[in-house]
Amino acid sequence: MLAFTVHSGLVAPMDRANVDTDMIVPKQFLKSIKRTGFGPNLFDEMRYLDEGQPGVDCSGRPLNPDFPLNFERYQGASVLLARENFGCGSSREHAPWALVDYGFRCVIAPSFAEIFNGNSFKNGLLPIPLDSDIVDRLFAAMYETPGYALTIDLERQVVIEPNGEEISFEVDAFRRDCLLKGLDDIGITLQSADAIRQFESGYQKTYPWLFHRLEV
Repeated sequence: MLAFTVHSGLVAPMDRANVDTDMIVPKQFLKSIKRTGFGPNLFDEMRYLDEGQPGVDCSGRPLNPDFPLNFERYQGASVLLARENFGCGSSREHAPWALVDYGFRCVIAPSFAEIFNGNSFKNGLLPIPLDSDIVDRLFAAMYETPGYALTIDLERQVVIEPNGEEISFEVDAFRRDCLLKGLDDIGITLQSADAIRQFESGYQKTYPWLFHRLEV
């Protein structure tokens, strides 16, 4: 998993509340569990004028001209600014997979659905909860300023605005440490690989009959 320490990126809007995981990546794309390749189908139903299907090249599909991610000014954005209860709905891990595959490293919103919040940290995506008043102000500044970018310092837990002002945020200490080190659940387990091997070796010596092959 890609570590997150300090990131600076262009900000794009998702200016609606209660964006659920089916909006983030529709159900027909859940057949694949490869973790990659979902970026072209991020926000598929809002982003395109036709219905997307798995395995279909999106390069020739008609784009919705009113959807912000299709605007020229937001191309290359890596910070998503959203409204409350982002990521609600089903628990599909495909939602953060699609956001990360598109190029987002961070989502800022007043609140997040609990399961989506946990899945994001496990996949290198940083969800930052900020007060609604602050999010309102960031939306206003972003709309007024083409090329509006923010810097996120996870070590210091601050969002740095273009004028240098800093906004503090808090995330779970354990999840923050894992994201700083680029550790997902498997990476965390592998940190104890030597202890696991030592236990398995001792267990086999103590209970050798459990490891005998049965002859038929």
